[in-house]
Amino acid sequence: MYTVHCTKKLLDRVKVPAMSAAQPPTTVLGNWYATALFWKPQVALIVNERTLLPLLIPLAPASTVIQRFPSELATLLARHGGNQAFIATEVAGMSEVSIAKTANRSVVGTMNEFAFLAEGYREYMGTTDLLVLSVRLADTPCSAIKYDSPSELIKEVLGASTG
Repeated sequence: MYTVHCTKKLLDRVKVPAMSAAQPPTTVLGNWYATALFWKPQVALIVNERTLLPLLIPLAPASTVIQRFPSELATLLARHGGNQAFIATEVAGMSEVSIAKTANRSVVGTMNEFAFLAEGYREYMGTTDLLVLSVRLADTPCSAIKYDSPSELIKEVLGASTG
């Protein structure tokens, strides 16, 4: 069980009512935040509340973006060196999801910065590969996690889960 805190832009697209309060997460990574980026084609930016790990996935079809998220996350975690047992456990724990409005302004601020950087990286790197962009964004130092990068923090979490 976990919660995806969605911005109004994304809630308008997925057309799912938001709960008034988030449920406590039972997954290792915890809750996530998500927004829509109006690129062509449109993209969802999903950021982990605990590690600030970013993930860019296609928004279309918007009604299924929350259901598609765990399998896309599995690919990203594998790219960051996660072992298959941890990934399988985390994805299985994500079978139950609730949708809520954003509640953590710090994470929303980080999402805004990632959205800005992702657009720049897309042009600079000359790629539309969302996984490549997600991995590049994860190397960004973030003040919300004491200027560590999400990629370093996720490696700590993945390392702690194996040992």
